[in-house]
Amino acid sequence: MTQCIRMWSVLILFAGFTTVQASERETLEVCAVRRALPSVGNIHTEKTAATNAQNNVFATSEKGRKVNGMGTGIVVDERGYMVTNYHVIADVDTIRVDFPDKSSYVARRISVDRENDLALIKIEPLHPLKVMPCGVSADLMLCEKVIAIGNAFGYQSTVTVGYISSLSRDVEANDTQFYRNLIQTDAAINPGNSGGPLINLLGEVIGINVAIRAGSNKIGFAIPIDDARKAIARLMSVEQLDRTYHGLITKDVKSATSRMLVVDGVHPESPAATAGLKAGDVIVKAGHLEVTDAVDWERAFLGRPVGDKIEISVKRNDKMESISLALAAYTGGRVSITPEIAIAPKSPNAAEDDRYWQQLGVKVSQLPAAQKALVGPKYRGGMRVTDVKADGPAAANGIQKGDILVGLDKWETLSSDNMSWILNQQQPQLTDGQVSMKFFVIRGQETRYGYLAVTLTPRVAQGPN
Repeated sequence: MTQCIRMWSVLILFAGFTTVQASERETLEVCAVRRALPSVGNIHTEKTAATNAQNNVFATSEKGRKVNGMGTGIVVDERGYMVTNYHVIADVDTIRVDFPDKSSYVARRISVDRENDLALIKIEPLHPLKVMPCGVSADLMLCEKVIAIGNAFGYQSTVTVGYISSLSRDVEANDTQFYRNLIQTDAAINPGNSGGPLINLLGEVIGINVAIRAGSNKIGFAIPIDDARKAIARLMSVEQLDRTYHGLITKDVKSATSRMLVVDGVHPESPAATAGLKAGDVIVKAGHLEVTDAVDWERAFLGRPVGDKIEISVKRNDKMESISLALAAYTGGRVSITPEIAIAPKSPNAAEDDRYWQQLGVKVSQLPAAQKALVGPKYRGGMRVTDVKADGPAAANGIQKGDILVGLDKWETLSSDNMSWILNQQQPQLTDGQVSMKFFVIRGQETRYGYLAVTLTPRVAQGPN
């Protein structure tokens, strides 16, 4: 009997020991990664490296070799908007994003911020994505434990743990890229981690991994999330992406104890002014979104049409108020939208217009001579994209309404005659009977390029001017 009691005591102790050990394995680090990982995308890119560089981008049709790249992205909106580093997707032909649940999507570039090395890309998910939990970098502490997640050397969803080694580092990466106010960490950051999250033990992103010190051991850098979110708000601006307008001037207020978006002012006669928003108001909610900073504010309006009313909850003098704001059409910005662009004249050649729509997926109008400066000194003119077919080749390759098409294949696109002549030329066909045509567009101050898979219909037209 005594021996049985002793045996049961040993079993009970062993069972208790096993339970404690299993619980101890569920560390803060494990929980943090589990919370953040679904919002991390592993980016794979492909670009064409020219085998015979030419000064004139339209001077040769020689195809270069394909080069693969890698990086990481963070989900910032459930509809498929993700942020990554600009250098991850700069000048690439294709972008693919793979998630830990084995889903995979083709992505397109939406907007970029070269100075801050950030970019916004977009996938079309089959279901709403989980947005990365967002923390604050204003209260980071030296030696605070952090975790880097990313596509390190192509090993997807790699997790490394370390500490904050320093704050407010200024780093010169090369002759053209200088970073300010970076977080330094000894968590291993490798090629492929760029654009991925640096998270705290709550699973919140507190930085975006951006660089490593060449030849060093455990010296990596991340953009503080407070700085990054200001840039992301500009990248997601509805003024730039949707050409809609709310007219609100805001400032993010973030500290260890609070996160809020405060109204700093309103543009006269804007929707915000009409709605009655005032300086000092704290934006609490916009539509269904809780608002903590300008990124949330822009997300709430993104994709909504002109005239759409959104209910805004604001805190004013310690009291909650509800305000209705209706979006207006945006007619300003870095590139002024004149009546010639806003309401493009109908082309006299309806058949060719239909051809561009069916084969390329775009509607275009010739850029007026008065707006030639928009394409810079490198180009002689172009065709303004006035509409993009949702399921067409142009949309699939990132061309947007408002872009200026300056080149197709190896030719300039100064007029409708140019475009028709280019589409009539014999091209090496792909296996499905289509041809791959390189395009060049101007967006803002940037020249962008890619490839369109086009089914050609031979016609007779005049040669290019």
